[in-house]
Amino acid sequence: MTDKEIFRTLSFITEPALQQAILDKGHLVVSEAGKQVVREGEYVKILPIVLEGAIRVFQTRLDREILLYYVEPSQTCMMSLSACFYNRSSAIEAITTVPTTFLAIPVQYIAEWQRQYVSWNNFVIKTFRKRYDELLDAFESVAFEHIDHRIAEYLNKRRLKENTRLIEISHLQLAKELGTTRVVISRILKQFELQNKVKLHRGAIELL
Repeated sequence: MTDKEIFRTLSFITEPALQQAILDKGHLVVSEAGKQVVREGEYVKILPIVLEGAIRVFQTRLDREILLYYVEPSQTCMMSLSACFYNRSSAIEAITTVPTTFLAIPVQYIAEWQRQYVSWNNFVIKTFRKRYDELLDAFESVAFEHIDHRIAEYLNKRRLKENTRLIEISHLQLAKELGTTRVVISRILKQFELQNKVKLHRGAIELL
């Protein structure tokens, strides 16, 4: 990926001095799907800014995964930012979901650049605001919506985003996305199938 391509994705980075600092201090990481970027309990050494692909951010409690959010192109991880600022160990796991390219920024520059560069400061603030809103939405969904509504909403969001009615995901993966069990997912999807809302395939769900 060329410098021009990097800053076409990171169009919010407007100061030439900051662009040069990112090129000098950061480094590109090209990763296959399933690569661990941040491990829960370890101190964060780099801040990932996604250029291509996606990183899944989640917590594991009682052998169940709780999805927090996805980090997509031009975005970074709020929980990693927080750990950087306060020199704390990570409270989350972060794993690439598809082949992913990201900029790895050493943690010692995060606060320094926020003081020096307006566009970096705005990026940090917007990251916290966006993730706060997403986490609040996720909390409201878990607290107030029935699991069948959450499944339907998740599948419809995937349909719109990927522009396909065939959602490639296993029952176990869907359970991890929604913080429930495979048994619950399978039971509700079977109900959806009997209601002619979906057709179940091996490793995929077709929306009718």
